[in-house]
Amino acid sequence: MRFDFITIFPEFFGGPLDYGIVRRAHEADLIQVHVQDLREFAGDRHRTVDDRPFGGGEGMVLKPEPLFEAVESLLGRSVGDAAKQSTADPHTAVVLMSASGRLFDQEMARKYSQLQRIILICGRYEGVDERVAEHLATEEVSIGDFVLSGGELPALLVMDAVTRLLPGALGNEASSQNESFSASSVSLSSSATTIRFAREPGALKGVLDFPHYTRPAEYRGWKVPEVLIGGNHAEVAKWRRQQAMKKTRRNRPDLLARE
Repeated sequence: MRFDFITIFPEFFGGPLDYGIVRRAHEADLIQVHVQDLREFAGDRHRTVDDRPFGGGEGMVLKPEPLFEAVESLLGRSVGDAAKQSTADPHTAVVLMSASGRLFDQEMARKYSQLQRIILICGRYEGVDERVAEHLATEEVSIGDFVLSGGELPALLVMDAVTRLLPGALGNEASSQNESFSASSVSLSSSATTIRFAREPGALKGVLDFPHYTRPAEYRGWKVPEVLIGGNHAEVAKWRRQQAMKKTRRNRPDLLARE
């Protein structure tokens, strides 16, 4: 899979791409990453990519020309105009990171992981010209109900969430299934048996991960729950299910309210 970042701050991506799963996936050639400086498509000697919005208002807005040209350069083709817009490639997503977009979630990450390429447009200032959202981007995506200075951090979060779902990216493929927001169930495996339990109806896509404990079995007087060290896999599965639901009700009750 290829990720393209379109940004006015290409140096921003120097550090985050050099660590963890993303670095290992890149070294294993599971992903290719390209960072595109938007200012290379500015039409003046000052490399201007923003302008004041029509109708007045505070702040500056990213202009459509450099963004359209940057995406077209990456795609190697025109996306058309008002008279005739080209057909989108079903294997490529052009994602505009925006506080006004659809909320990014695990289901969206799984959908993106089936693609061959994702172009991530990192907005700045007060946003981008609406024609970018309507006629260039295939999707407009937000990572939460808050405002950041730009789309670089959200774009990196999207890449990380998608990369870890690619076959071979994780050392243990079950890791991407048995965690918060996994699709439908949790499994416990041993050399002898595999036990699965379904999550509650209405919460199949939104149950938080169950609590995890490791050695020592007692630390500063806090003990690991006895059920986890008793060797009864059925009881462990039952306990984990109960604790996952308990944590979800406590920290994210909104997830259980969703249909």
